[in-house]
Amino acid sequence: MLRLSMVKPERKFMEAAIEEAKNARQRGDYAFGAIVVRGDEIIARATNRSKIDKDVTQHAEVVAIREASRKLGTRYLEQCVLYTTHEPCPMCAGAAVWANMQGVVSGAKIEDISNYSLKNRNAEWKWRVINIPAREILSRGDPKVEIVEEFMRDECCSLFHSS
Repeated sequence: MLRLSMVKPERKFMEAAIEEAKNARQRGDYAFGAIVVRGDEIIARATNRSKIDKDVTQHAEVVAIREASRKLGTRYLEQCVLYTTHEPCPMCAGAAVWANMQGVVSGAKIEDISNYSLKNRNAEWKWRVINIPAREILSRGDPKVEIVEEFMRDECCSLFHSS
């Protein structure tokens, strides 16, 4: 089921996701940040927690979706948009479909992450990538989740780090 409304990305929301990514980096995790927005309200904020929690499923997008569902008391987030500093991996894109989200707004592309990983990975910062575009997963899901890609891409790419 394709929704008729179009997601209109807003800088203030991506800036909030960028702040979360910076918080993740300060805590010693990968600099990924995500927020869930409904209307003009931020419902949930999240940082990547996979290194901190020693749990590979604790990506910022999944953490934000879980928190939004908890706060709203529902597993369906039909009127919500996920803002994420990096293109969602297959797990996170799938979570947006399962949550029945209206849309996803992402910054850095999977190619940006992949290229950075090839040059900068080390024993501590592995930067693993599954090279399946979020657009492909979101377009094949039911319901279809709208995606806006490369929003504030340069600002999001500046978050990459290897130390």
